[in-house]
Amino acid sequence: MNYLATAVLFLVLNFALQFKEALAASTYNLSTTFLQDGPASALTGQASNSTALNAFGISPVSIASDGTYYVVLQAGQISFRAALDTGSADFWLTSTECTNSTCMSVPRYPLTYASPTFVSINNNQTTFTVDYADGTGASGFVARETVKVANVTVANQAFGVVTDSNITLVNEVSGILGLGFSRLSEISASAVNATPFFSTLAQQGILDYPIFGLSLTRNATGTFALGAVDVSVVQNISQVVWNDVVPFSPFGTQTNTSGYLYWAIRMSGFAVNDTQYIPQPTYPGPSDNSSIALLDIGTPGLYGPYQDVTRLYSSFPSSRLVDESGQWAIPCDSSATMSFSFGDGTMFVLEPTDYIIGPAEGNPDLCLSWPKAALPSADGIDWLLGTPFLRTVYSIWSYGIDYQEPPMIGLYPCNNASAPVQPFSVVESAFASESATIATTLPNFILSTPTYTTPSYAYNTSVPAVYGEIVQSELATSTYSPLMGTLAVNATALPQVTGAYTLFVTNSNGAVVTSTSHISQPSVALGVPPGWSNAASRSVPGVGLAISMLITLAISTWII
Repeated sequence: MNYLATAVLFLVLNFALQFKEALAASTYNLSTTFLQDGPASALTGQASNSTALNAFGISPVSIASDGTYYVVLQAGQISFRAALDTGSADFWLTSTECTNSTCMSVPRYPLTYASPTFVSINNNQTTFTVDYADGTGASGFVARETVKVANVTVANQAFGVVTDSNITLVNEVSGILGLGFSRLSEISASAVNATPFFSTLAQQGILDYPIFGLSLTRNATGTFALGAVDVSVVQNISQVVWNDVVPFSPFGTQTNTSGYLYWAIRMSGFAVNDTQYIPQPTYPGPSDNSSIALLDIGTPGLYGPYQDVTRLYSSFPSSRLVDESGQWAIPCDSSATMSFSFGDGTMFVLEPTDYIIGPAEGNPDLCLSWPKAALPSADGIDWLLGTPFLRTVYSIWSYGIDYQEPPMIGLYPCNNASAPVQPFSVVESAFASESATIATTLPNFILSTPTYTTPSYAYNTSVPAVYGEIVQSELATSTYSPLMGTLAVNATALPQVTGAYTLFVTNSNGAVVTSTSHISQPSVALGVPPGWSNAASRSVPGVGLAISMLITLAISTWII
């Protein structure tokens, strides 16, 4: 290696060490100009299209061993991992007051630490309880704290301080960051001016635009963008398919107006290969004869009503229902795509590795598969599309604007709808790499579809909910100028951020060597207040961005 290469390598080492310190907060607020300008422009921490200090940001998203996706956030300058959930609205963390084995296995919010930004509500006597569809739950009291996610900060954010929980958390995930609407929040119902995290961002006008974007991957690091779209994933924003969120009538005496409750959209069809089906809604009257699908990052599966799921599996030869929970099995070598359509009918395709769970140990030629069939739900949600679907798209969640704009979900396909179906060799390889074999033996007889009674619809239909309706409150502040109107969507005007950065290095021969790096989780101390001892660093999966850049540049230097 010549003297020039030695000098370059020394500079690279020095730069990487300094850059690693600059990234200790683990999240980024970078403009897309970094793709053209190189790393120097990113070190300022200022975004060129930002109109406020915390206008937008982007954070790495990692997958835990139980299939949940989490980000690293700060509550009172203390770092925690929190699972993302679009099917709920509350943000909570386990605390040191929760002393059961479930809580003590993860970093906890230390109530013995006098956080200068912690604010008590009613002397910590305002209680809350959250329950989830799987029968688990958590309870505690409501307080306020400064919360920072993806370099976007909210002061006095209401959150749940958990003192009791039976929710199993893994990989040092300490709580849940719910991203749903205010009407879904238990904390909002318990305390005054206690809006959920994303509701606060939207209603206070903190973001450049009231949206968030999600890129989920099976193995690598994804991204969570606040107030912007990750254009390292969305290469052509004109290909995003926009869908109005479905409004709901009020529940009981909750309110006398309709409004937005779930991140749910209308499903117009599903298909296996070229065989297409029209969904059959459980409650055709309240839903205008449309099937409603809830998109939920907190659900690691796909679920649909028996009347739809049974027809879907009729397109898989030798498929059968294998247990009373609605689980189906198909031949592992099934060569078929599965797809879902919404709104204008655009089909979003799942390959076998997207929907096949894995082979049954006692029946290795049969594989468990998504979707599972579910009994009718009184809330009118027919389909629940979790991470097996959301990994196949980049999803953009627009919160809507009071008086001006309904909430919308944009879906950008990551799978090529025209590509040939994956061969079985690819599926087999995926099984091997993920140790996907399920420790079960399937019954040696055919199960019949269970009989069930459809419950009464839960909502007060005397107050109608009109699809695409504009509401006067509960959404983003009307000071935003709408970009997502129902008649036309000006998606190109949405703020942009990137989770990937192209590095340019010129070697001694004058050739430009390029390499792309992606943001990844750096090492941080979890659950440890600033200045406390024993703050052993707990690494988040993935190599830090600074180290990635170091390796990239060092290798580029050795090319000389």
